[in-house]
Amino acid sequence: MVLEEFLKEWRNAEDKVLVHTSGSTGKPKPMWVEKRRMENSARITCDFLDLKEGDTALLCMPLDYIAGKMVVVRSLVRGLRLIDVKPSGHPLRGLSEVPTFAAMVPMQVYNSMQNAEELAMLKQIKHLIIGGGAIDDDMAKALRSFPNAVWSTYGMTETLSHIALRRLSGDEADEWYTPFDSVEVSLSAENCLVISAPLVCDKELVTNDIAQLSADGRRFRIIGRKDNVIDSGGIKIQIEEVERMLKGHINGAFVITRRKDRKFGEVVAMLLENGDTSAARMACENVLPKYWQPKYYLSCAKLPLTATGKPARAEAERLVNETENLF
Repeated sequence: MVLEEFLKEWRNAEDKVLVHTSGSTGKPKPMWVEKRRMENSARITCDFLDLKEGDTALLCMPLDYIAGKMVVVRSLVRGLRLIDVKPSGHPLRGLSEVPTFAAMVPMQVYNSMQNAEELAMLKQIKHLIIGGGAIDDDMAKALRSFPNAVWSTYGMTETLSHIALRRLSGDEADEWYTPFDSVEVSLSAENCLVISAPLVCDKELVTNDIAQLSADGRRFRIIGRKDNVIDSGGIKIQIEEVERMLKGHINGAFVITRRKDRKFGEVVAMLLENGDTSAARMACENVLPKYWQPKYYLSCAKLPLTATGKPARAEAERLVNETENLF
């Protein structure tokens, strides 16, 4: 979808627009969402970041998904001037002006930090929000020294973009997400995050994200997804925790997934992008507890990713289960 198509859809007589989920745990699913709730979400973000009429907003993500659509809606609601660039891994390349506000995925931020000119522009963005994927420790450490506000976002299609932010830059950098004033969070019996955001959701939302609440119950941090738990012979293994422990120990990109197993039910497997499986196995044996270590390793030409740059976990699981010759 291009900008003109979305604007036409936004201005039609219908009270809803079509969006698609990210597809990180399966195929993207279509959803109809209310325009008035999208406007509420836009106002909440603009008020929090103190965005004003005439400020510039960079649109650098696909308009098929909520993140891209919400950049446009924020510009319409607050009178921001939109800078529309083709979605790519280098959204700042060739840009002639520094945007006041930008929303990017971690991959776009990472790529921009590898180029001196793009890095200089990235640091000048007054409000940079990063969503759609995990921010690793190295990136978080580098972003902490940025002079302006950099935020990690928490949200999903169902919440019409983010409902909480976590500061990454400056002395206010924090590992806890703080929900907006109109949002309340709690935990389910399975320790999954429960969101009450009446301005953007018409009902309470029980997520699949295993979370921990702060002592005051107001803030939270994410441990991993409930559907990313591998049950190997009765031992529960959180995929995201394994990936976090391996960061910096595996050369190249990788994803942890599960493979069906006759004895244990399912076991840990690793999918590497053009990786050395022998070196990866050695690293895992040195870093991980015994029962967390992958039993199978598979090298592939390119890791499966969603359109927003997150691991396509369902596809990764399919690959390791349908490939017979694994190491």
